[in-house]
Amino acid sequence: MKSKSSWTIKGLAVAAGTLCLTFAVSTSGQVQTTTETTSGQSAKTVQVERGEVVMVSGNDLVVKMEDGSIRHIPNVPEKTRITVDGRQLGIHDLKPGMKLQRTITTTSTPQTVTTVKTVTGKVWHVTPPLTVVLTLEDGTNQSFKIPKGQEFNIDGQMVDAFGLKKGMRISATKIVEEPVTVVTEHRNVTGTMPAPPPAPPADVPILIVMAPPTPSPAPATAEASAAPAKLPKTGSDLPLVGLLGFMCICASLAVKFLRTSVGL
Repeated sequence: MKSKSSWTIKGLAVAAGTLCLTFAVSTSGQVQTTTETTSGQSAKTVQVERGEVVMVSGNDLVVKMEDGSIRHIPNVPEKTRITVDGRQLGIHDLKPGMKLQRTITTTSTPQTVTTVKTVTGKVWHVTPPLTVVLTLEDGTNQSFKIPKGQEFNIDGQMVDAFGLKKGMRISATKIVEEPVTVVTEHRNVTGTMPAPPPAPPADVPILIVMAPPTPSPAPATAEASAAPAKLPKTGSDLPLVGLLGFMCICASLAVKFLRTSVGL
């Protein structure tokens, strides 16, 4: 323990209401150090990153992130394992097209580390109100600074630095409280295999055109069945007129022939 260290000088009994710890007098006369850690409530944050494997070259990995950015991850350790479809894969097992997801869980825990150093000895020399020199039980002398306003309990009486006398046995204690934050990070990388390539196209089948089915004739209504059927018009009336004229001429010639024959 160096002479320029900052020490809090106290008696065997510490005044009520202080936050300092009380230790029994050490029989060895050496400096004793104890450390106590108290933890507060932890806070967790979870970050999820997704991407697709673009290229693997040696231990270098190139991934296209979900936002479209390209990330180069160099020198991926051989021991790194990625869970893909239930299997543990290494960096050399990754293939382009694989989907990767990294989940980072960060836990922050506030802590207070209290370090207490205690030394016991006899007053060898005092320069009130600044310093006191103690003779430790191993025979060495050490100098300690006295905090402003410090009081000491000597045989049940509270005295200041001016009340210290050579030969008095006191205990010197230094307490340091240091707030720290312990951060732990857990990373879990999972992935899925790329989708299988599409099957090659089959032979193009011959296109067969089928005529639509002929609709069945609608049943005739009662009015349609009652009306006489009309023959289709296949020719004009001129031949019939000519035939009637020819028959009239023949009849006229026959009558004339009969009259001539009978002498009329």
